[in-house]
Amino acid sequence: MQLLVFVLVYPLLLLVSILPFRILYILSDIVCFFVYRIFGYRKKTVRENLALTLPHLTDKERLDIEKKFFRHMCDMFLEMIKTMTISDKQIKKRFTFTNIELVTEYEAKGKSIVLMCAHYASWEWLVVMAKYTTFRSIAIYKEVGNKYFDKLVRDIRSRLNAELIESKKSIELMQELKDNNVNAIYGFASDQSPQLTKAKYWDNFMGLEVPVYTGAEMLAKKLDMNIIFCKVTKLKRGYYQATLTPLVDNPLEIPDYDITSMYLREVEKQILEAPEYYFWTHKRWKHIGKKKNSKKTTA
Repeated sequence: MQLLVFVLVYPLLLLVSILPFRILYILSDIVCFFVYRIFGYRKKTVRENLALTLPHLTDKERLDIEKKFFRHMCDMFLEMIKTMTISDKQIKKRFTFTNIELVTEYEAKGKSIVLMCAHYASWEWLVVMAKYTTFRSIAIYKEVGNKYFDKLVRDIRSRLNAELIESKKSIELMQELKDNNVNAIYGFASDQSPQLTKAKYWDNFMGLEVPVYTGAEMLAKKLDMNIIFCKVTKLKRGYYQATLTPLVDNPLEIPDYDITSMYLREVEKQILEAPEYYFWTHKRWKHIGKKKNSKKTTA
């Protein structure tokens, strides 16, 4: 059945991927009409998340953010498909860096790098960073249920010199590369919600106490890696700009969970600047009020 679904859907994805950007965004507007107006995909979740995290805004202001978010989400979905056939020249033109030279500076330090980002703007096109580094570029991800689509996703990333590794296999690979003196940049999007049973640390995120992922910090400490935060800004439709910010160069000297908290503060600033580009469909705040025994909580 998985193969059948893939065989039926793949030609459509390929067709969409070769559309000119002008036509792609016309299609995105059509898709958005059905997703938002007709089917109301996760509209309730988005509305609840906005009300919880942006209570200082009026209902009208939050509704405006909601509409802009759905338009952006559909754009990003089609941009992901476009990645199947996009050229290096196109993606480098549409996803730029303000200070990519920082990567070279950090490579010179001779240690692997943890790159922390959020599900904001275009985290998918951020993989183009692999074109600018001599280190192996590896993104930590969750395996797609359909094994054929999972392979497709990994093949698409490999076109941009990036590799994907399942989160459950990441520790083993990172330790192996460390033991063999192979440096890499590991990408983590750590702003979503972990399973409650696996929550080790709670923090205030957007003013609400929630469990947070700490894997990026703990691996950075375990393997002594430098940490960089990547802020992505949407300049206009189809164009993004990333800025790299050194977060920690000495993770072993930082108290546990402080790095994760520093990361969350950067994500909050990013969201508040332009909330319409955050990934609001995820039930990020579903565990509010369920905290039991956590290691630490920040105010």
